[in-house]
Amino acid sequence: MRKLLSVVFVLLFVVSFTVVGCKKEESAKVDTAGGDTAQATIPAKEIAKDGPYIAYDNGTVLDTRNGLMWAAKDNGSDINWTNAKKYCASYDGGGYSDWRMPTQDELEAIAGASQPYKTACGEDAHVTKLISLSCVFTWGSNTFGSDEAASMYFGPDGGAMFMVKNTLTKNYRALPVRVTKK
Repeated sequence: MRKLLSVVFVLLFVVSFTVVGCKKEESAKVDTAGGDTAQATIPAKEIAKDGPYIAYDNGTVLDTRNGLMWAAKDNGSDINWTNAKKYCASYDGGGYSDWRMPTQDELEAIAGASQPYKTACGEDAHVTKLISLSCVFTWGSNTFGSDEAASMYFGPDGGAMFMVKNTLTKNYRALPVRVTKK
């Protein structure tokens, strides 16, 4: 009975804290009295802003213009389109399981930051500094035929969209996205 009351108390506390106005949440295990654990909702904390983008401490970045949530970093290494799509679909950043590969339009919407930064592959990325790209090409979900797919080049002048062979890997990355509820 005591363990049950402890779990109920923790859950009531977390629920009341969450209802007070937290916009972004993540799931975590909470230790209760007696060593049991209970699933609870803990709000993610805002850690930085860059124009319409808000970074959270759970590795996500929210674009407030369109309600899209981005992974705060790409997969970190060369990847072809098929594996990039699998990577995005299985990504679980921030405790969410509904990630996917972004469309051309979604990628174009985040291109063109005024202050570029140097990527690990030595190129300048023109995207918000809150999204860390390890190189400047990112796969998009759009396809053309059975062997070409969209890719976004986050270079100067707002970047550029290309349709390329989906087997390419050099300098291509996966950047998961998900739709938040507005």
